[in-house]
Amino acid sequence: MSQASTHYLHRRPNLPLAHSWVSIEGVDLVEIPLLGDVSAGMPIEACPTNGSIRAPSRMVRRNTYALRVRGDSMIDCNIFDGDVIIIERQESAENGETAVVLINHQEVTLKTLYIEKTGVRLQPANTSMPPIYLKNSDIQVLGMVMGVVRQRELTH
Repeated sequence: MSQASTHYLHRRPNLPLAHSWVSIEGVDLVEIPLLGDVSAGMPIEACPTNGSIRAPSRMVRRNTYALRVRGDSMIDCNIFDGDVIIIERQESAENGETAVVLINHQEVTLKTLYIEKTGVRLQPANTSMPPIYLKNSDIQVLGMVMGVVRQRELTH
C-alpha cells in the first residue's frame, strides 16, 4: 500500500537559491494553475497544459503559476526531477537569479541566469552539466522560483 507525502519548500528572499529553502506546513492551501513542464536539463518545447495544483497561500502572489520539473540540472539548488515549482510571473531577472526562461520563443528551461559581456549564460546547478550561452535577444524571462511542491510515494 502506498500513499503520497507532500512537502512544501518556500523560498526565503535575498539568499542564494541553494540555501534559501525553508520547509513550511501545507495549511491554507489555494489552487493555482499548473501550466506544463519546464526542463531542468536540455531545453524542451513549451507545451502548455491545463491543470492545477494546491500550494500554501504564502507562496502565492498575484501572478503565480506552477510548472513540473523534468530533469536533473538544478539538483544542487534542491530542485529535483518530478518536483513542481511555484513561479511568480516576472519579465526580468537579476544577475545570478534562478528563472524560468523561454529560448527563441519555443523552448523553456529552468536555470540560473548570468549576464555577461557577450550575452547571457544559463547555468545549471549540477556540476556534470554544461552552461548554455545565448544572446540577450534569444531569451525571455518568464518568472522566478518562489517555492517547491514535492510529492513522494511512501510505501508501507
